[in-house]
This record gives sequence, C-alpha cells and structure tokens, in this order.
Amino acid sequence: MTRISLRRRFLGGLLLLSAVACQARGEQAREAKAETHVRIGYQKSSPLVLLKWRGTLEASLQQHHVSVEWAEFPAGPVLIEALNAGQLDIGYVGEAPPIFGQAASSSLVYVAVDRPSPKNEAILVPRDSSIHTLADLKGKTVALNKGSNVHYFLVRALAKAGLGYRDVQVAFLPPADARAAFENGTIDAWVIWDPYLAAAEVALGPRVLSTGEGIVDNNSFYIARREFIDAEAELSRSIFEQVRLTDEWARQHRDEVAKHLGPLLGIDDHAIQASVARSSWGIGPIGDETISAQQRIADTFLELGLLEKPLRVRDALPLENVLR
Repeated sequence: MTRISLRRRFLGGLLLLSAVACQARGEQAREAKAETHVRIGYQKSSPLVLLKWRGTLEASLQQHHVSVEWAEFPAGPVLIEALNAGQLDIGYVGEAPPIFGQAASSSLVYVAVDRPSPKNEAILVPRDSSIHTLADLKGKTVALNKGSNVHYFLVRALAKAGLGYRDVQVAFLPPADARAAFENGTIDAWVIWDPYLAAAEVALGPRVLSTGEGIVDNNSFYIARREFIDAEAELSRSIFEQVRLTDEWARQHRDEVAKHLGPLLGIDDHAIQASVARSSWGIGPIGDETISAQQRIADTFLELGLLEKPLRVRDALPLENVLR
C-alpha cells in the first residue's frame, strides 16, 4: 500500500471518528434537552388543577422537549417557601403570600393576576353561635392560615367593624386543623377560602358572618422564580397561553369542571358545584391598580408588625411581560 493510500485511509478514519463523535454529542444534547422540565406548584383552589387534569400543557410543551413536574400544596405560604428555596419555577397563590415571599427573597416575581373573587373566602361561625356581626368578634378566637389571603381579609373585616387586629385572638392553623378545631368548638370563628369553604358549608352548616365582598378583592396571582422567567421567557409565554386557554374553557364549562374536580379533590358534589359557581377565571397582566392594592397589603402588614421592614411591591416584577 502506498504512502498516499495510507494517508487517505488515516484521514478517512479521522472523519469517521469525528462523525461518530458529532452524532454522540447530538444524541447527548437531545437527551439533555428532553430532560428539561418546569416545576409547577398548585393548590386545590387553583385553576392550575384544571390545567394539570386536562393535560394540555404537557401536550403543548412536548414539541419543545419540556416535561412538567407538578406539586400540590395545602396553602400559599408553604408554596412560596418552596419557590423561594428553588424547588419550584411557577406557582399560584392568594394576595397575601407574595408579600411575605418578597420580604424573604428577591427571587419571587409576579407574573399575572386572576379576576377578583371576594365571594370565595368567608368568616364562618357555628350556626348556634352568639356572634352575629363582625363587631361581635371582639375578644373571640379566630382561626386562619398564617400569611394566606384570609389573613389580610380578617384585618380588613375587623377594621370595617371598628376593631383592631389585636381585638381578637388569632389562632394560626392550616385548613385541616382549623376545620377540626371549628368542629370541636375550640375556636369561635374560622376564616377560610374555597374549596375548603364550600366543603365546610355543606358538611357543617355554619353561618357565614361575612364574605370578602365589599371588603377585599381577594386577588390570586401566578408567581414565579425570577431566574426562571428571565431565562425562559418564550417557554413561559407558552405555559401561560395554556393557562389562558384553560381559563377560557372553564368559564364556559362550569358543570364539567365541577363534575371532574369533585372526585379529583375528594370534595362533595354540592360543595364543588358551589365553589365552581362563584369562582372567577380570567388571567391578566399585573397593572398599576393591582400593584397599588398589593402595596396597601404590604403597608398594612408592616404597620401590624407582621413585616420587619418596608418593601416595594413593584420591585417584584419580571424584566418583561410573558403574557401573549
């Protein structure tokens, strides 16, 4: 074999090895891309439950080689803790948890807001209770989930009755524990949100002392890790487009929503129907009015000593709007 033939064979071998190496790198890149996933936290009261159930998000992201990891939380504050700890990318919470979340970390950002739903939270008392007005709560023990949307609702409800936050004894209990305390009579009143509210109304027959109507907006927010939103703007747009489409579908199919959510959440048919009937769906951008409302909550919590220092809500906005 001539020297030229040997050289050609050697170069051919190099080219073959290079091609094999490129193919291997390509396969590794595809595998790495297939492993990309977004972590979403939801609550039983969240429209994200519907998004998870319908499976449309997974279908839409499959073409982008993105998988979805879902995590359920009993309330907003614990979801916020997970997000601030870097364990979630996107979540859905009421109006108070993001205030405490922002106070704890600059990682949290507001992405979008749902339509107000003041009827979806209420102050409950036993049917035979001597409490008949908000003013009657003075000196009573009121249970609520610390740092949740109902925390601010109680503050505003007491102010409406001419009472201060410290005019009542606040017992911080998660929904399940609060319901048990309500049933055995160790608390006088319970501030709670749907679908726990509707479930309690059907099962326990309490009196509704007040809903949030005329007192608070009860906004709910889609929040995210700043690092995720800033780095994955296009992926975020795809995710929230599916949220918008799910909201649109839910508004037009409330009976179907109730039919499927009842068994999914383990809630009585009548309770889930009541919860769905008064629910609001309709995702929108964070505007100046919403920011101002959140700032009022932050300022109120600061005055009550629930925050250690002032915060500026506007600082918790992402670099760009990811809603289409």
